[in-house]
Amino acid sequence: MLRPSTFVPAKKGLRYVPTSRGATDFLQVHDKLAALMPSITRMATLQHDCAETLPSMFSACGVLQFESGQLVLSTPNAAIASKLKQQLPKLQEALQKRGWQVSAIRLKVQVGKTLDKPPIVKQLRLPDPALSALMELETTLENTPRNATLLAAISVMVKRRRT
Repeated sequence: MLRPSTFVPAKKGLRYVPTSRGATDFLQVHDKLAALMPSITRMATLQHDCAETLPSMFSACGVLQFESGQLVLSTPNAAIASKLKQQLPKLQEALQKRGWQVSAIRLKVQVGKTLDKPPIVKQLRLPDPALSALMELETTLENTPRNATLLAAISVMVKRRRT
């Protein structure tokens, strides 16, 4: 059964800018999705508290599960997991001070999508004397079948460097 929504569509000609409040309204419209809201807010608060305790280390990590005092955290690789493992007592103590009843913390390495950085294309810049030497070589080299490939390569290189 759908509940009436407080969502008001954008006026004609204006773009709707989604907000976190709009997402909350959407989740509350459906009964089954509305049942998830307390869990979502609890996990988001726990994620925030963990990130405040270990800000530099927890940026790549996330809270997977928190049931019956057992906190399960995800890490993107084993290196971060081993560093985080050393900080678990500190994290557990800080969470307990904030009111979380954490009795144990487990780590799971979950390799997610890795963002491939585009390869850096290096464009070498030939100095002017080198470019003029190549142009001179292009004009002075004999035009024979053996030199045809070399002449074509030099010609392409000179044209590319001129522009």
